[in-house]
Amino acid sequence: MVLNYIWISFFIIAFVIAVIKLVFMGDFDVFPAMMDSTFATSKTAFEISLGLTGVLSLWLGIMKVGEKGGVVNVLARLLSPIFTKLFPDIPKGHPVTGSIFMNIAANMLGLDNAATPLGLKAMEQMQELNPKKDTASNPMIMFLVLNTSGLTLIPVSIMVYRAQMGAAQPTDVFIPILLATFFSTLAGIIVTSLYQRINLINRTILLTLGGACLLVAGVIWSFSQLDGEMMNKVSTTVANILLMTIIVGFIIAGVKKKVNVYDAFIEGAKDGFSTAVRIIPYLVAILVGIGVFRASGAMDILIGGIKWTVDACGMNSDFVGALPTAMMKPLSGSGARGMMVDAMTAFGADSFVGRLSCIFQGSTDTTFYILAVYFGSVGIRRTRHAVVCGLLADLAGVIAAIFIAYLFFG
Repeated sequence: MVLNYIWISFFIIAFVIAVIKLVFMGDFDVFPAMMDSTFATSKTAFEISLGLTGVLSLWLGIMKVGEKGGVVNVLARLLSPIFTKLFPDIPKGHPVTGSIFMNIAANMLGLDNAATPLGLKAMEQMQELNPKKDTASNPMIMFLVLNTSGLTLIPVSIMVYRAQMGAAQPTDVFIPILLATFFSTLAGIIVTSLYQRINLINRTILLTLGGACLLVAGVIWSFSQLDGEMMNKVSTTVANILLMTIIVGFIIAGVKKKVNVYDAFIEGAKDGFSTAVRIIPYLVAILVGIGVFRASGAMDILIGGIKWTVDACGMNSDFVGALPTAMMKPLSGSGARGMMVDAMTAFGADSFVGRLSCIFQGSTDTTFYILAVYFGSVGIRRTRHAVVCGLLADLAGVIAAIFIAYLFFG
């Protein structure tokens, strides 16, 4: 329901602004720009779905091999203590916990193409447990918030963009991104737990969160000992080694279980193709709404208003120049990436705005894109508190990113 209101608002606000610009400013280009955007974003939505087909088929095929080889069940048993606390509605030891873990691990390593199909697999398994097929269940919402909060250990793509834009030290945003995304994820877990009345004050949760904090501190310390070039090499190599290890490990597990690995892969890959087709309408809807909102100039007006307000309060408004990236990130990953590159082009890769835009890009994930794709893949129409919790996690990431950027680069 919330997504419905937001989607309608995109068009109404965009139309009103376009009419004002036409009548009072004589801007005859605004409506053609908006219509061009509808066609361009519709095409983009289809191309994204088409591009996902191969990746979805590959990873759902691999997941099917792992499932029949028993790997997913092993992961489910190992994660049962913590997952039974965060996902109390999922039966203990259910295979979906393994899928959730694989998705979160892929996100943490910055392996976006691998994370999406793994996440869709997890959503399908949770839908099997869902008594109301058109309404998001509590486990689905917690899982979605964990995705939208975007916990990332190795933001390889952002460091590559910084290198291409001529940054003197492309990896200087690595630690700030790690810190900001950790706070975003922590906030997402707390907010969702409050909505779902999950008790976080227990030994299992406290030990897990404490261990996560120590792990984050260890990663930060380890990478801080490396120079920029070596950090890029190590992070990229580790990510790819782990990814290939997962693929080979699943295949070996299937062989040990005497599974016909090839047939199992084909069975899972077929599901990948059908899933890619199902998400096309949802992607078209959300991307067209975003495109019209941007083309009308609504985003520019919003940013201008925020800058005026911050200046009027006597606060430092240096961060406002990077806000388009933060505001676009929940709506569109490619749009936010474009905003990030534009900020580095306009202000410089090593400027405060350029660095902050990179931290924004890495601190959270594309909430509405994930909402549309994940819920759309299983036919969920009633999202309940998913949007609110996801956006609050995003807000926590944005606020943390601003403070951390001032701490490191201000």
